[in-house]
Amino acid sequence: MGIGTAIRRAYGRWRGQARPDYLVVGLGNPGERYAESRHNVGFRCVDRLAQRYGVRLDGKECRARVGARRREGQALLLCKPQTYVNLSGESVGCLVRRYGVSLDRVIVVCDDLDLPAGKVRVRASGGAAGHKGMKSIIEHLGSDEFPRVRVGIGRPTPGDGSADTDRDSIVEYVLNRFSSEEEQTMSTAIEEVVDAIDCVVQQGVQPAMSKFN
Repeated sequence: MGIGTAIRRAYGRWRGQARPDYLVVGLGNPGERYAESRHNVGFRCVDRLAQRYGVRLDGKECRARVGARRREGQALLLCKPQTYVNLSGESVGCLVRRYGVSLDRVIVVCDDLDLPAGKVRVRASGGAAGHKGMKSIIEHLGSDEFPRVRVGIGRPTPGDGSADTDRDSIVEYVLNRFSSEEEQTMSTAIEEVVDAIDCVVQQGVQPAMSKFN
């Protein structure tokens, strides 16, 4: 089902509005193999946001799973690119161009190796910080001037079986699941991310940075 059809059937075309106020993007890899991996925190955050907002991510457009909803006067488009993380910009760029979304209204949620597990950071703009999915989005949008919510997943530490920090070890680390202890931390962090996104949508990115950073 294309998003246009989904909007007509479920949300009345945002009550006649031509485009969403916000595009919220979670980064991750499609498929059961990666569903619970560290690299899929962005997907999990958008899934939880969709659950809270009552959005069904059953639309398919621009190689992404999408869903739409009006909430508290704001028209929202939620997105989970299905291109695999490193090519996320293909989906995001397509949706931004198709719906004419202003870049300061594109909120991207992704994992961050350089933040401790469970730490949440809201930023109004910035570089890719080594995240290839974010790099792809910046390249396809031609700008890094869009908000993002980074969720810490930590780095490999001695004793966890993946202490090496070379590229192959990092790839293995991000594609593996959280430990049971980390999972408890991440469940709390995901709720915080959803609260932060809600704050950005309702109050703006600066208030969200003040409250959640």
